[in-house]
Amino acid sequence: MENPLLLFPQLNISASKDKAYYKQPVMKEEPHKAGKAGAKQKRNRLSLLLQKPEFHEGDHLGKPGNLPKAASVSPEEAVKWGESFDKLLSEKAGLDAFTKFLKTEFSEENIEFWIACEDYKKSKSAHELLPKAKTIFETFIQKDAPKEVNLDFHTKEVTSQSMGQPGRSTFEAAQSTVYRLMEQDSYPRFLRSAPYLGMLQGRAPPRAPLRRRSRSFTVSDFKGARPSPALW
Repeated sequence: MENPLLLFPQLNISASKDKAYYKQPVMKEEPHKAGKAGAKQKRNRLSLLLQKPEFHEGDHLGKPGNLPKAASVSPEEAVKWGESFDKLLSEKAGLDAFTKFLKTEFSEENIEFWIACEDYKKSKSAHELLPKAKTIFETFIQKDAPKEVNLDFHTKEVTSQSMGQPGRSTFEAAQSTVYRLMEQDSYPRFLRSAPYLGMLQGRAPPRAPLRRRSRSFTVSDFKGARPSPALW
């Protein structure tokens, strides 16, 4: 019997076309759909990025109405801060002002550690002490901690040993050391700083000067960098 495909060659062509018809959507349509889905996901991510506040970091420049108002501190209140370091830290406005000053000196980890210790001592139960103690130790005290404070070897060793069974006095020695450091070193400079002297005279603290960033750099390129004198 003769092969029907030889007698009717159009059957072979039709079969080839059908075969190609069913394979073609698998090869071409699926990647097309995947590409459209990928493009849609990129657009969604871009939309979310544009909604983030940090993306509009420079939008407020030149618009005084959008700038946060400086806290109002009376000269009488500022005078009390100069009487003792304790009085400065005992008032929220004083604590905030001192914290902002330490940030300009890149030493805010000292006051953050002191505040964490104050909160730690106010823990209502022994059950709260262990997780708080671990967080404070890993953040401020252990070697290469992200906000490691400057402690002598003996104080650091005593604090490390007490981490086995932390109590309310676990960070007492370390907190006292950091307190004395701030009182003897940072506090006198704060009292001589322009923002504090301005408060004594009833003026709002001056804002830090704004710097223009080159479009060829990103925000991360400028973190911790000082501009070259040649650029001023």
